[in-house]
Amino acid sequence: MGIIGWIVLGLIAGAIAKAILPGKQGGGWIITLILGVVGALLGGFIGSALFNAPLEDFFSIQTWLLAIGGSIIVLLIYGLVTRGSRRA
Repeated sequence: MGIIGWIVLGLIAGAIAKAILPGKQGGGWIITLILGVVGALLGGFIGSALFNAPLEDFFSIQTWLLAIGGSIIVLLIYGLVTRGSRRA
């Protein structure tokens, strides 16, 4: 799967990860979608490195789970980093 496929997958995975995570995360939908792309790439890298998972198919459930998992990880890290910078 090419980089365009990972970008599209990341946009959708970021939206799904935002819906899965409880509470209100800062940054809005644009930041969430960008972080979703980063998370999809991270999930694909981790999946191929640790699990030797083949990630060639866009419609594979394995690819989607890795992308959503990576997006959740990136959103959680972003939430921890920006938590102190928000004002009440």
